[in-house]
Amino acid sequence: MKKVKKDKNTLVGHLAELRKRLIICAAALIVLSSVSYMYIKPVVMEILKPAGKYEFIYLTPSELFLSYIKLSLIAGTTLAAPIIFLEIWIFIKPALKKEEKRYIFLSLMGGSLLFLIGVTFAYKVVIPFTLEFFSNMNIDEVKPMISFQSYIGFITTLILCFGIVFELPILMILLTQFGILKVRFLKKNRKYIILIVFIIAAIITPPDIISQVLIAGPMLLLFEFGVVLSKIIEKKKNRGNTALRS
Repeated sequence: MKKVKKDKNTLVGHLAELRKRLIICAAALIVLSSVSYMYIKPVVMEILKPAGKYEFIYLTPSELFLSYIKLSLIAGTTLAAPIIFLEIWIFIKPALKKEEKRYIFLSLMGGSLLFLIGVTFAYKVVIPFTLEFFSNMNIDEVKPMISFQSYIGFITTLILCFGIVFELPILMILLTQFGILKVRFLKKNRKYIILIVFIIAAIITPPDIISQVLIAGPMLLLFEFGVVLSKIIEKKKNRGNTALRS
């Protein structure tokens, strides 16, 4: 029986290459999550800093352990993100044209930077402000007894939401570059987009108006920033098309 040659240009070759990249990503995620678990206590102490005067409890024997596992996976995923992005880039690079390679590579780098900015903004600004706001609503008759798991869920939801939301300009640039999105459409439907932004903010944030406003505000600013960048990209594309015709 003849062996199937695993040429990268064949379907078998592409599947083998994809399998290799997935294994590397999974290995990086497992190793870095395990390392994160080994140093989980400093991570927990850092996460507790924004809580200030809040005190936490855990309600079931396994709650603290499961929270540690969750934090380790989040930390491991964050640390493994550069490796995952690199593997994605290596896999898709051969199928891209020269101009597409440049835009995709810059988008991956820019997306990583914006994600970190979003996470930092959530941790340094949004979370302390939100926790301070809620702590001021306490009354003597009702003592706060917050479970550690609830706090971790609240923190990670906000951090991930802001990290993803800050990717909006990159997404808009890519859609404009590949001709899927038009600046004229964005300007014409701005009021509907603003409404959608507030709806999304209400869905992805905890059920309080403060968190919703804090995430909707940056989303609108990022949208306007994305419109400006998309306009620049679209003008550049139009000039290039005009030059080709002439």
